[in-house]
Amino acid sequence: MKIGCPTEIKPQEFRVGMMPDAAREAVNRGHEVVIQAGAGLGAGFTDEDYRAAGATILDTAAEIFATADMIVKVKEPQAIERKMLREGQLLFTYLHLAPDPEQTKDLLESGCTAIAYETVTDNNGGLPLLAPMSEVAGRLAPQMGAWTLQKANGGRGVLMGGVPGVAPAKVVVIGGGVVGTHAAKVAAGMGADVTVLDRSLTRLKYLDDVFGRDFKNRYATAGATAELVREADMVIGAVLIPGAAAPKLVSRADLAEMKPGAALVDVAIDQGGCFETSRATTHAEPIYEVDGIMHYCVANMPGAVARTSTQALGNATLPFLLALADKGWKQACADDPHLLNGLNVHAGQLTYDAVGKALGIEVVSAKALVQ
Repeated sequence: MKIGCPTEIKPQEFRVGMMPDAAREAVNRGHEVVIQAGAGLGAGFTDEDYRAAGATILDTAAEIFATADMIVKVKEPQAIERKMLREGQLLFTYLHLAPDPEQTKDLLESGCTAIAYETVTDNNGGLPLLAPMSEVAGRLAPQMGAWTLQKANGGRGVLMGGVPGVAPAKVVVIGGGVVGTHAAKVAAGMGADVTVLDRSLTRLKYLDDVFGRDFKNRYATAGATAELVREADMVIGAVLIPGAAAPKLVSRADLAEMKPGAALVDVAIDQGGCFETSRATTHAEPIYEVDGIMHYCVANMPGAVARTSTQALGNATLPFLLALADKGWKQACADDPHLLNGLNVHAGQLTYDAVGKALGIEVVSAKALVQ
């Protein structure tokens, strides 16, 4: 199979879909790999690194899309990239279709087959291709929130860990999954007073057993959430419904009850955001203010630490990438029901229920397509 990796063009996105090591693995198995010139530079990989791994360097994205059987990316294809997709071509990347009707429409019209990193599953009920970036984003969230809290950036001017005689920042993390756990660990490590909210008693018991001395937890009733948000200096939104739009857990009306200059960090923004007032931002202009509350809603947070993120993501995607290349998408998905769960689009048909419900589009059975 001919595998193509274009340069990411989303603003301030420095990750790359394939590392040189992945290219080498694919070439050693008899596949051809084509990389757009400069695609890896943001993550610290040169064109020569890819050539040494056996890949071919092409100058433009158009050449990559025109010649590759499978396109491997990081972020969802942008509008100009979606126009280059073709019938029968395989796309393997993050998609986040539920809050993005335009992308969904373009992918359906292209006739391509699209497998989304964020809906591939594992034997433990986890999301193995989302988890590495969730870990990165979770660990970044308190760091970015602390920066947002600085007075020069419009925040309350509160130091996360306080100082002797002065209380630390109060941080509320909504969601106790991968993102929330990593966010809470880092925020607590910075000295903040941290509370995690979740609706799973099993998860809360786990957090209490493992991190009981580091941060607190509460069951996420509407009342408890409203109470803690009112008291918070920083709220980190870390909720996830796989493949679906994120629920809105903090309304605009709630902002009036918050402390002026408090920071909202919405890690769920890729799925539409979990605060009513959230809108996607970029690393170039990451924050904005609504009703005196500062919002940090960068849609590709891990891109800020592109080398770490690329390595973490590449380690997770490689086995699936090789399976798709070795067997073709249909056989690979037939052999692996967890990879099949990643199938979102095929030949003009939507194949993922949560996206169909979010966008009001009829869905066909992914399983039926590989039988």
